[in-house]
Amino acid sequence: MHNKWSTRDIVFIALFATLTIIGTSIRVPMPAAIGNPFVHLGNTVVLLAILLLGCWKGALAGGIGFFIFDLFNGFAVEAPYFFVECFVIGLMVHLTWKLVHFEDRPFYKLCVPIISACITKLIMTYLKNVVTSMIMGASLKVSLAAAVTTLFPSIINVITTMILVSILYYPFKKILSRVIRVAAHS
Repeated sequence: MHNKWSTRDIVFIALFATLTIIGTSIRVPMPAAIGNPFVHLGNTVVLLAILLLGCWKGALAGGIGFFIFDLFNGFAVEAPYFFVECFVIGLMVHLTWKLVHFEDRPFYKLCVPIISACITKLIMTYLKNVVTSMIMGASLKVSLAAAVTTLFPSIINVITTMILVSILYYPFKKILSRVIRVAAHS
């Protein structure tokens, strides 16, 4: 089956990519042993994109947004990683949807993919930081310990993401539904 994307799909992907860039630009730097982590709203936008546009279109929007942000803000080396990370998170949300027969109501069924995405984000961040530390010359044992110290900003990010997505999902879904309805009647 051939899945053709509409102009509307491309516009929504571009919109959420732009919102990801803006959300990631709103940041608070955090201290860490590895890298230059910061708390930001980009993860919130990516997860909203995945939930509202579908896993693959949402992941593409988030990946493009993170990639562009990284290129223009001194993180070009990490840009490919974050692009791929969006698809891993999208895949986990997709698998979680299948597992719980996703519906956005009742609320607890929305919470399952949100929590799944956040746990995946923490695991991905931890593994990336272990590998980064080892590339920098540390032993596996030191890398495993150092990577734990970098999780605090990620934990703050995922808690913020869980809260904001839980609050923003329903209003964003309503707005997107209205835009689609108006566009269909134009």
